[in-house]
Amino acid sequence: MTELNGKVAFVTGGGQGIGKAIVKRLSSDGFAVAVADLNTDTANEVAKEVNDGGGKAIGVKVDVSDRDSFFAAVKEAAEKLGGFDVLVNNAGLGPTTPIDTITPEQFDKVYHVNVAGDIWGIQAAHEQFKKNGKGGKIINATSQAGVVGNPNLALYSGTKFAVRGITQVVARDLAEENITVNAYAPGIVKTPMMFDIAHQVGKNAGKDDEWGMQTFAKDIALKRLSEPEDVANAVSFLAGPDSNYITGQTIEVDGGMQFH
Repeated sequence: MTELNGKVAFVTGGGQGIGKAIVKRLSSDGFAVAVADLNTDTANEVAKEVNDGGGKAIGVKVDVSDRDSFFAAVKEAAEKLGGFDVLVNNAGLGPTTPIDTITPEQFDKVYHVNVAGDIWGIQAAHEQFKKNGKGGKIINATSQAGVVGNPNLALYSGTKFAVRGITQVVARDLAEENITVNAYAPGIVKTPMMFDIAHQVGKNAGKDDEWGMQTFAKDIALKRLSEPEDVANAVSFLAGPDSNYITGQTIEVDGGMQFH
């Protein structure tokens, strides 16, 4: 039986991949968790797994690119779970985009999810934090591709560089309200999105999926791909009390691809 810590976390993209691992880790840490996803079926499935395991979770539908949807989802979570303490802006899109192939429609879609989605989430969380009057934590997903540009990922890398900048600005803006704002930068994680990127990069070069994956993975110091749980461990630290004196930072969880 999970011992609840009296705090509520809201995780976007919580229905699969890294988001699901984050939900499960934060639940084990004692958070009541809102599993927020565009796909309500997967969100509810993850919430059920948490509840069946003795934790507390609800599935919440959210379209992070839509400001009204984000505000409504956060309000629903706060009302149903009895508070709001941590926002994890995890949802994102990672299409493979050789520079000459990018269309206006693709640009709008990716930037609305990866960048605008974080801004709407920050605004919605800030509204709840002000109501509660006790501060809070905002945790944004960037990427090692948001630290160093990656081949064929002009749109994705651009959005993730933007997230790091937004994280730093909002950390300064909200610090006096006892709100910390940090980011986590996963490396090459075993998720459907990463395998799709590797496939597309390999295909574009006339190579196989393994060649595509090694394009990104060859420089990992620890010589293994990341599990979603590796990333969830870092988010757990940022969501917990041990990170209370840390703000505006990006923690790279990439097995040693980049050193800073």
